Amino acid sequence: MQRNLIYIVFLTIFLTFGTNSLFAQELKNKGKSFPAKNQTNTKPKDSSSTNISPVADDTLKLGSIEKKPILESKVKYKAKKYAKMDHKKKLITLYDGAELYYQDIELKSGIIVFDYQKNEVYAGRIKDSTGKYTQLPVFKQGSNVVEPDSIRFNYKTKKALVWNSRTDQGEFKVKAAVTKKENDSVYFMKGARFTTAKDIDNPEYYFQTNRVKLVPGKKVVVGLTNMVIADVPTPLALPFAFFPITDKSKSGIIIPSYNDSNLRGFSLQNGGYYFALSDYYDLAILGDYYTNGSYAYRFQSSYGKRYRFNGNINVRFENLISSERGYPDYSRQKIYNIQWSHSQDSKANPNSRFSASVNLGSSQYFRQSLNQINAGSELNNTLSSSVSYSKTFNTIPQVNMSLTATHSQNTNTQQINMTLPTLQASVDRIYPFAPKDGTKKGIIKNINLQYNLRAENRISTYDSLFFKPQMFRDAKLGFQHTIPLSTNFKVFKYFSASSSVNYNEVWYFKTIKKAYDATQNKVVSTEIQGFDAFRTYSFSSSLGTTIYGTFNFGEKKKIQAIRHVMRPSISYSYTPSFSKYYDTYDPDGSGTILKDYTRFEGGMFGSPGKNMSNNIGFTLNNTFEAKVTDKDSTKTEPKKIMLLNNLNFSTSYDITADSLRLAPLRVSGGTQLFKQKMNINFAATLDPYAINNSGRRIEKWNIDNGGSLFRMTSANMTLNYSFSSSELGKEDNEAGKRNGGRSDDLFGKNADLGDRRDSQFDDKADSKETGTGQFYNYKLPWDINLAYALTYSNSARENRITGNSLMVSMNTDLTPKWKIGVSTGYDFVNKGVTYTQLRFERDLLSWRMSFNWVPFGTNANWGFFIGIKSGVLSDIKWDKRSLPDRTLR
Repeated sequence: MQRNLIYIVFLTIFLTFGTNSLFAQELKNKGKSFPAKNQTNTKPKDSSSTNISPVADDTLKLGSIEKKPILESKVKYKAKKYAKMDHKKKLITLYDGAELYYQDIELKSGIIVFDYQKNEVYAGRIKDSTGKYTQLPVFKQGSNVVEPDSIRFNYKTKKALVWNSRTDQGEFKVKAAVTKKENDSVYFMKGARFTTAKDIDNPEYYFQTNRVKLVPGKKVVVGLTNMVIADVPTPLALPFAFFPITDKSKSGIIIPSYNDSNLRGFSLQNGGYYFALSDYYDLAILGDYYTNGSYAYRFQSSYGKRYRFNGNINVRFENLISSERGYPDYSRQKIYNIQWSHSQDSKANPNSRFSASVNLGSSQYFRQSLNQINAGSELNNTLSSSVSYSKTFNTIPQVNMSLTATHSQNTNTQQINMTLPTLQASVDRIYPFAPKDGTKKGIIKNINLQYNLRAENRISTYDSLFFKPQMFRDAKLGFQHTIPLSTNFKVFKYFSASSSVNYNEVWYFKTIKKAYDATQNKVVSTEIQGFDAFRTYSFSSSLGTTIYGTFNFGEKKKIQAIRHVMRPSISYSYTPSFSKYYDTYDPDGSGTILKDYTRFEGGMFGSPGKNMSNNIGFTLNNTFEAKVTDKDSTKTEPKKIMLLNNLNFSTSYDITADSLRLAPLRVSGGTQLFKQKMNINFAATLDPYAINNSGRRIEKWNIDNGGSLFRMTSANMTLNYSFSSSELGKEDNEAGKRNGGRSDDLFGKNADLGDRRDSQFDDKADSKETGTGQFYNYKLPWDINLAYALTYSNSARENRITGNSLMVSMNTDLTPKWKIGVSTGYDFVNKGVTYTQLRFERDLLSWRMSFNWVPFGTNANWGFFIGIKSGVLSDIKWDKRSLPDRTLR
């Protein structure tokens, strides 16, 4: 009995002290020893981290029972003030700037208590010297981050209780009074608010709900939800709601907007469905419906692959009906537009490239469309497209090949010109007499030749015949082969000379034959199908030099010197007569008068000339540059200023012409002023010959007819001036540019009524410079764009200004959040105000409110929009506008 009692006492002492000794020895072997039972260790202020390795709760085997380790991996921790360990209670307490890292958990807080016996972690705030709570916990597990006031977490069960949590889920910011973390993928929240505002603690709006289920990265499911704006509850409420949260696109319904029109009645616009088809491409189908029967639909798709290519496709169709059937103003029109943009990454393939820029459709689309407000596109008279593929063959010599399809459409005449396709191929220059190594000097060594091929299938049609059989029947096919043989050399050291002989061969598959038809009593042109060709050649040469002149005024003068650079050149070209390709026809059937014609007349690559051409050309190019004293006194070198970028004179003299041998003198020039912000270009045509009373040129000098040396027949000048308070520049109006308009806002900003979330203004200005976010904007950002055009005509003594207009666009920030803009102009010839647009916008942080107004004209309309900027809540908006009541034609 006594022996058993001694054994029990010994065993108790061993379990009490021996176990802790073994625990301390294990930690010592890992780099740190800890005090025995009932002792604590207070660390001095130190930010170095400490590791605790996994240990067993009891290393003594009692029979066959062995407990698992309490810690399954290393624990790293640090604290600024102290780190305290209580081995009896199995606690680690970290205070002030505490950080704890365990498994995939990262925790930073004012205070952290780690209970490795209960598998729990507690973190909370601490008070500073003023009594204010600081160092809120930041809990991170994997990619999920939660910022609460305090948190209690069990790292075994993955469950947690969180008080006043703040977390970001995609574009959403969520704050909840109490959050229960069920596992790694499910959170339940009570007393929650969620918003897209930047400041979750003081948002400009939020949705308040008492019950939330959050699956991070996937969805938010809520119960009864009320919208709160500026802390004021609104009557807008939902019994339940579902919000998807994902980094990837999701399919879903696009809610339409309601509007009304005087001509088409009430309408639902831009409603449809978005298909997230894959990570590489998507599709949106949108439609409109009007109560008078008008409708529209659009297909929009974007695609892309990183480091390979990207692009987008828009197909639009509108069936427009005005008034009601039976009324005199009833009209119906079908319009469409197809746009395709594709660009290839330069890294994809250095030897081949594919690109596309397509904008084709009905000539009246941008003038009549109910979903596009774009004055620049409406005023533009040309739509153009190009799809091209090019490839380089790295042979010796190098061969380049390209295949291009082009489209050009005049929206006024509705004429369409297309090439389907154009084939171009060229062989790099060959120097047959030049050595493989060394320089090419002299006439002989510089002789080189090339081979160029151009083939076209050209179509000319009209809007009404587009893609109909007749369009393809009228197509013309031709091939052009050119071989230029040229050389260049120096003459008298200062003159550069060049000479070339050009061989040209053209193949056609359609020619014409003219003959008098007695039945119709007129000359009829008959189209002849079959292969035919003609061959021509010509000779040309040129001689030019560069002359420098400097006028010095002294280093102490404000203008120290002016430099004048002249580049005169004289050229000669000769083309013989190719009358062998000409035939004759009888214009009236009498046989007395025969007229010449060529069967290649009207060919896409021209026709051989009957008359010999023997011309001498003169050109003189000038530039003027000044050296001025820099305003900065610390700089020793003078400042260079360009006075005239170019001032050019050109004319020609036809040696073989019977009369009017001297061509009119063409003068053109341009310069940039005010730090290259103002562009000025001008041109004029000066004719040395006089004209008769009918306005035709006669073989008599104008000065001999009582006039001046030259008679100005036409002149024009354009001036563009863009300046602003910021040097950052403005972003291009890409939507307007793509639709055929201007890249600036001179004719107003383009408005795609399908998505009004984008700003009407340029948000490129630096917020620091403009004082954004301050109560008073001490710097008012502004920009002004001016365009002036003047045209003068006097070809037949009309002596009048045919064009004289001024366009201006201005934008400014009245306050950091209020922006206004205007685009307008005045036509001095027609004496009227041109297209005018007024723009207003208020930045409401998470929201945007805008108003635009076109007060008069065929495009008169107004639009008001207020909505959330975030894409996930883009359907929360109010969009009201009047549609332009355009007349269909």
